[in-house]
Amino acid sequence: GLIGAHLSQDPALAPLVAARPGLRAPGAWDGFELAVRAILGQQITVTAARGLAAKLVEAYGGRIDDPFAATLGLTRAFPTPAEIVGQDIAALGMPKARGAALEALARTVAADPAIFTPRADLESAIAALKALPGVGEWTAQYIALRELREPDAFPQADIGLLRGMADEAGARPTPAELLDRAEAWRPWRAYAAQHLWAADA
Repeated sequence: GLIGAHLSQDPALAPLVAARPGLRAPGAWDGFELAVRAILGQQITVTAARGLAAKLVEAYGGRIDDPFAATLGLTRAFPTPAEIVGQDIAALGMPKARGAALEALARTVAADPAIFTPRADLESAIAALKALPGVGEWTAQYIALRELREPDAFPQADIGLLRGMADEAGARPTPAELLDRAEAWRPWRAYAAQHLWAADA
């Protein structure tokens, strides 16, 4: 399609697009859960982030009393902002600053549940997201890509994207270099990111 043709103009992306034609960026069920998981995943492995999320759900998530869900191993829902407000999340085994950021995020979202609705443009969306506790540039771009469905969102400092653009010798670009390279991918940088992540996996 049009997006694939545009991205295929870059020799590094062309084989990735050919291998997965029509690849799209997946959305998210819930902006708050996505934001919490993104903050939990900052500067730790995916496995460690999943472990922390499981602890968070076990500690604060509401019980699901559904026999069919139980057969799938689902016994608790992801906590709502109200269930996290006032909790000492750091006690689950993370840095105090990160736990405090998650609790503050919960308070902010509880006060304004529409915080994760699309904005007029990517720049205003990123600015609004970066105003949230614990949300920096990478996290804001990731939330914009997944929850707000911004087709040009691009978390340029993501390790998977940097690995995906490594040269033949394995040298990775810097985030600034990747951002410069990605200018040619506008307005579809989120799709380029998805191709790079898929290839890195």
